[in-house]
Amino acid sequence: MQLGRVVGCVWATAKDANLEGHRLLVVQPLAADLRDTGKQLVCTDWTGAGAGEMIYWVRGKEASIAFLPDQPPADATIVGIVDSVHGAEARSAKTARRRAERH
Repeated sequence: MQLGRVVGCVWATAKDANLEGHRLLVVQPLAADLRDTGKQLVCTDWTGAGAGEMIYWVRGKEASIAFLPDQPPADATIVGIVDSVHGAEARSAKTARRRAERH
């Protein structure tokens, strides 16, 4: 599982029939210290996550398991919404972000 932040959504007028009814969200992967890392990707959403929420997501075969017994053709799926992160890296990133927002 990897951390990420929801930064947008995808509207598709034409998509695989097995994806009907599944939301597609744009996710920015996050490093352990909660900084943006890597390229944004599109994930199916199993949780009902919204814009700006921190989430965790899976990639590969595990991406379709959340939808059992259906198995939509998904490469990445949001499987949880993060309430809080504890650790030195997370605290220092939050503190830095708050300082930057104040200035």
